[in-house]
Amino acid sequence: MATTQTELRTLSFSDAAIEATFGEELREVPVEEGTVVNLSPEPLITGGAVPGIVPAWKSTYLRGGVISRGARAAILRIRNTTNLGSVTFRGWDWLGNRVKSFPRDTPLYISPQDTVGQIRLDPHVFTNERQAPEAEQDFELKLNLWWSPGHTDCFIHNEHSFLEVHTQIHGLGRMQKFRERREDTLYEDVLMPVGSTHDPFCRVAGKDSWEYPWHRYYADTDSIWLAIELHP
Repeated sequence: MATTQTELRTLSFSDAAIEATFGEELREVPVEEGTVVNLSPEPLITGGAVPGIVPAWKSTYLRGGVISRGARAAILRIRNTTNLGSVTFRGWDWLGNRVKSFPRDTPLYISPQDTVGQIRLDPHVFTNERQAPEAEQDFELKLNLWWSPGHTDCFIHNEHSFLEVHTQIHGLGRMQKFRERREDTLYEDVLMPVGSTHDPFCRVAGKDSWEYPWHRYYADTDSIWLAIELHP
């Protein structure tokens, strides 16, 4: 996918079906094809006749493109869509094995998680509650993939001890907000085409405390998406 002097390392969930790499201090990195996720509070610059800007914690899809400059990014590409859903045979775990209250009939699978380092930022800036940083703190940055077949309700919830956003890697899904923990209280539907990352849903509620609305991911088609977690 990318060959350059910038050192890229393979993420723990990369396999024969999904190529996933990570790099820091990227300079002139060619990207044959794939989703590029900016994992930094700073803009990422892509090459071209007119250079492009990928804002902090956003993403884009490149084909024959170049990352001209970026502090930290992940690059993901689906190598082979045949039997892509065979994640149960590739070391992924059904979420119900970890969360006993998870619905037993929901086919939601999580890949191994990779910790890619520490990052310093103001959580209020991350959540778009302020423009300029005032009180920065350290976070541990963790990445993992999720997979569900089409028309899967991936469970309405509002409990998280970390900041998170998601990037669509394959298929079409949506991030949804609800007034209550009921499907008929839906009030916001954020479409997630390949290469997109949604804005944070949460707000800062206090020191290392985040308030999330009731929300869920819904897979319209067979979908793979990236979870980006910032743990204080």
